[in-house]
Amino acid sequence: MAAEQGRTQRNGRSDASAREPRSSTCTSLKMFLVALSFAYFAKALSGSYMKSTITQLERRFDIPSYLIGVIDGSFEIGNLLVIAFVSYFGAKLHRPKIIAVGCVLMSIGTFIIALPHFIIGRYEFETSVRWVVNSTLNPSPCPVGSPADVAQGGKMPVVPATSCESESNLSMWIYVLLGNVLRGIGETPVQPLGISYIDDFATEENAALYVGCVQTISVVGPVFGYLLGSLCAKIYVDIGFVKMETITITPADARWVGAWWLGYLVAGVITLLSAIPFWFLPRSLPMSGPRGPEKCTAEQTSFIKDSPLLKHKYPADDNTSFIEMAKDFIPTLRTLLAHPVYLIYLCVTIIQLNSLIGMVTYKPKYIEQHFRQSASKANFLMGVINIPAVALGMFSGGLLMKRLKLNIMGAARFAFGTSLIGYFLSLFFFAMSCENAKVAGVTLSYDSVDTISYDKHSVFTACNSNCFCSASDWDPVCGENGITYVSPCLAGCTSSTGSGKSTVFSNCSCVGVAGNFTASTGQCPHADDCDRMFRYFLALSVVTSFIISLGGTPGYMLLIRCIKPQLKSLALGFHALATRTLAGIPAPIYFGAIIDTTCLKWGQKRCGGIGACRIYNTTAYRIAYLGLTLSLRTISFIICIPGFILLSRQLKREERNGIHRALANGGTELEALRKEEIVISNSDQSQQTSDNSTDRETRL
Repeated sequence: MAAEQGRTQRNGRSDASAREPRSSTCTSLKMFLVALSFAYFAKALSGSYMKSTITQLERRFDIPSYLIGVIDGSFEIGNLLVIAFVSYFGAKLHRPKIIAVGCVLMSIGTFIIALPHFIIGRYEFETSVRWVVNSTLNPSPCPVGSPADVAQGGKMPVVPATSCESESNLSMWIYVLLGNVLRGIGETPVQPLGISYIDDFATEENAALYVGCVQTISVVGPVFGYLLGSLCAKIYVDIGFVKMETITITPADARWVGAWWLGYLVAGVITLLSAIPFWFLPRSLPMSGPRGPEKCTAEQTSFIKDSPLLKHKYPADDNTSFIEMAKDFIPTLRTLLAHPVYLIYLCVTIIQLNSLIGMVTYKPKYIEQHFRQSASKANFLMGVINIPAVALGMFSGGLLMKRLKLNIMGAARFAFGTSLIGYFLSLFFFAMSCENAKVAGVTLSYDSVDTISYDKHSVFTACNSNCFCSASDWDPVCGENGITYVSPCLAGCTSSTGSGKSTVFSNCSCVGVAGNFTASTGQCPHADDCDRMFRYFLALSVVTSFIISLGGTPGYMLLIRCIKPQLKSLALGFHALATRTLAGIPAPIYFGAIIDTTCLKWGQKRCGGIGACRIYNTTAYRIAYLGLTLSLRTISFIICIPGFILLSRQLKREERNGIHRALANGGTELEALRKEEIVISNSDQSQQTSDNSTDRETRL
């Protein structure tokens, strides 16, 4: 009785001690899951916020679109600098603390991006409108000069600003680029080390669920990133340092710059907070659930120990030397790249991602320029409409794949079909066009105010010949005739009344023949039919985003299933490396360079030189932007044709090999059964012989 009681107490203690680590393991793992989800949210928020500030950065630093593409691609450059070291050495070190260091670096990089705002001083835009209390003291917009002065290059003599002498030769956008590189370096350990930590210490049935939760949270980040971009774009860049009533431009103006730096401070603080929990998480957790070998039989333990899959799942337990791994790397990579289906899949995804990244990077800018919407509205629509449609499409694609029980060929056909449907729907974007703005001297001549053409026009004509105007300034005014003029001086206006946004210019000789016509500040509003076309554009954009993203999950599963299990890790890593290098970095640069070719009027830097573009040829912009996007996708579809042929051959070959193996295994088993029958029959005969001899001896 006492022995039984002691045994019960021992069992109780052992059960309690078994429950305690399992409970603490579960708690620590859930804490890690929450921390990793928050880190995913933070990095997705700051990444999407960077996309939303493209036009703000262009105008603030007076740089063309291709340089913005360089800045955007610098994140991938930072990522590539350390991804190999982090992926290899990070798994052998304290993974939560490395993730924490990465989050801190991301935060520092985000703060560095906002740093130029506090260095370069106040934002000054070209304007002839001044905020004055007494409107009678307004200077004339049309200073009188000699026609000879105007004829020399069509520009006023430029007096260098005194502040230019003390300005650093280093362009301020360099800080934005360096901060984005640092942000890319810091982001590197979050995904590979975080997912591997969950996969190592979660049970089999929970690992996929946890990874799914993290990926879902990461989709929420871009929504808040674009919404934050929309909010900051409404706020003037120097809010708190200038009187807002003195600002003579609106958020819809091509010179408006929002408080781009404010969002980076918010994103930096959120990213810094995401690093805190990782400092307190353990390096490793006790193995729980059915993964532990103590629950396996001796036969199962032997099988697990000899399993080649386990070696690839837990490489840290393998005692292979670094030299041996290095020797094995090149042959393994050669084997992977010799796989024709994988190679074609890699080419297709690189081309498709070039199209996708270029389109997404400049989509808010396209909405602003083509449909003449404010940056705030463009970012808001991206966050509220487009991103949720993509997230819903990816989720629905995975659900359909599970419901339809698609095999590898079914997944390939599904991904190809959805992409093709989205491609044909995208062709309708070409028909959704708005008429270009009527700007005298830019899109039409002063003489022919009804016909828009993109030939070389001159902003100087007889009606403003008496005015000493600058051709480089962009200070648009809207005349009574519905025509926009580059500046009130070039409109021939000789006087003005009012102040600020309510300034009215009068006696504008270029607006009307009599010379007593007026003009107001800002560009002329676009036609009502453009608003209707914009609604059609948004509706079609949501539908195409949803349909194309339906094939995202099946396409990714095709990558995993088309190769041997032992090559899976290398295939995924090389795919990520190739797409970042050949799509993430170059796509924003050459998309921006092609968009720059459609600019009609460049701004002027305060200290000389070409600045940001003020107005584009919307027809050429639409053809260049949509044409490049769809041309890349057309090339990818052509490459898919040999891919399907090779994939079907591979599947047939594997099916034949499977049948041969089954027949061979069946023949081997049959031979073993025959041998067993022979052994049994021989033993029976010997037993019978021994029994007969025993009977004879007994009879004797």
